[in-house]
Amino acid sequence: MTSDRRFMAMALALGRRGLGKVWPNPAVGCVIVRDGIVVGRGWTQPGGRPHAEPVALAQAGGAARGATVYVTLEPCAHHGKTPPCAEALVAAGVARVVAALRDPDPRVDGGGLARLRAAGIAVETGLMEAEARRANAGFLSRIQCGRPQLTLKLASSFDGRIATATGESQWITGPEARRMVHAQRARHDAVLVGGGTARVDDPSLTVRGLGLARQPTRVIASAPLDLPVDSKLFRELDVAPVWICHGPDAPPDRRERWRNRGARLFEVPTGPDNALDPVAMFQALGGAGLTRVYCEGGGRLAGSVLAAGLVDDLVAFSAGLGLGADGLPGLGALGLTSLDRAPRFVLDRVQQVGPDVMALWRAAGAA
Repeated sequence: MTSDRRFMAMALALGRRGLGKVWPNPAVGCVIVRDGIVVGRGWTQPGGRPHAEPVALAQAGGAARGATVYVTLEPCAHHGKTPPCAEALVAAGVARVVAALRDPDPRVDGGGLARLRAAGIAVETGLMEAEARRANAGFLSRIQCGRPQLTLKLASSFDGRIATATGESQWITGPEARRMVHAQRARHDAVLVGGGTARVDDPSLTVRGLGLARQPTRVIASAPLDLPVDSKLFRELDVAPVWICHGPDAPPDRRERWRNRGARLFEVPTGPDNALDPVAMFQALGGAGLTRVYCEGGGRLAGSVLAAGLVDDLVAFSAGLGLGADGLPGLGALGLTSLDRAPRFVLDRVQQVGPDVMALWRAAGAA
């Protein structure tokens, strides 16, 4: 029905409000409709609770009885820190539930839908499933693959350079592009950079200029843990969490210094080149609850996650200047021996951002 799609699209839009704020939970949206009128709306709240359904039910009140509920993911069926949403819907006396997507979490996985059907509630699934799968791609990746969804952001000159030969990089792209980057950071659970970028650029990795109350976690990949203690990240640990992925040979005094400051440390195995194993690193981040990570390089880290097949979305900002062959490349070595082994992506959209161009590419087969 056309009206069903309209209300589910509304629920999906509501759910996206939670992106970057609700991990490790999914960002779910819920709309309750009675006699063609929306009587309740909700989305997963910051920190993951309350869930979308009880928020919408509280708004609907008695009007929920006999109503239709549109929800972007199967209502939960397990007792956690909050009661099951399926039970709340049953208690409210709703007549019909339309769920876009079944929840693959083993604690749910059809149990919520079964509980609704057992109570005599009409249940339909699959409406706008592709859109819901895309909206919940990070949660699905963590549950099904054990790792968060990864967006790799590159900002370069039109010839693919991220800095001059002397390392100057601020600023290749304009203020409009940088503002969009902050908006993209805000929709992710964490921002990731390599140790080299952290040392050279001394970034804050926070979202600024958008009035955001909840900042993403800052993650640094540094095998030797050789990060300066006079950096913004060290000084501003109270602003947002700092997580550091380091190798097994990182000196104990460096670990202790950052741990005492309040950082969370993850020991990750390294390869023959002493670089962190990217697959193991992302499994560790997924195990810690992250569902969506926004990687801003540098070149070596960008190359390693691409070569490992971990990149789901690639956001490329291109500026109208050339830096030449002596500039620093946006990607480190990929170790390619033939063209057919190169990572390939499918273009999703292109848009002008101020004087720059942004292209969004998605991995083939991504949700």
